[in-house]
Amino acid sequence: MAGSSSNHINKICVFGGSSPGKEKEFLESANHLGQVLAERKIHLVYGGGNLGLMGGVSIAASLGGSQVLGVVPKALAQGDIIGKTIGEELQVPTMSDRLNAMFNHADAFIALPGGLGTLEEIFHISSWAQLHIHHKPIGLLNVNGFYDKLLSFLDHAVEQEFLTSSARQIIISAGTAEQLIDQLQSFIPEINPSMSRINWSTQESRKKLRLDLSLRL
Repeated sequence: MAGSSSNHINKICVFGGSSPGKEKEFLESANHLGQVLAERKIHLVYGGGNLGLMGGVSIAASLGGSQVLGVVPKALAQGDIIGKTIGEELQVPTMSDRLNAMFNHADAFIALPGGLGTLEEIFHISSWAQLHIHHKPIGLLNVNGFYDKLLSFLDHAVEQEFLTSSARQIIISAGTAEQLIDQLQSFIPEINPSMSRINWSTQESRKKLRLDLSLRL
């Protein structure tokens, strides 16, 4: 939900396809997102490489003056699987470590069009928000209605009482980069009283958080 307050967003993590997709608007929107991030002096965190939409957004952001951090599992960094990472590269042991590092380095999240990896990442981060592990804003850049059916499915899940209305509000969407970033900056999470009672600050959680936060440049 939107409100009058403003989130301080210095770094945005962008998920998206390593393919340019079928329609030219997908890559154009990725390039434009990178340009808008640079114009607003927002830095980029992404999954590394230079292919597809990930290459588009990272190259545009870097050329515009944004700092770019690519987080890459060591297995993918070997050879030429994902291409050369733009900006700084942080290599991590596993895919789970990659998501943890991207989460810890970002203030908000945007998903460009993409496939299974993109969906896994955005829903993983969203499930953490549902559990009140974090309250960082999350958005879909809905290029050419790419996410229309996914958004309709989420509404259907609410209707069928598998998803609460407050959880549904976690994922916001917009058709342009400017609109989406504005919404991320004004986003106010709905607090679920039952979830807010969960204490994630156990000794093991703090130990894991310290480990995750140690993944620095």
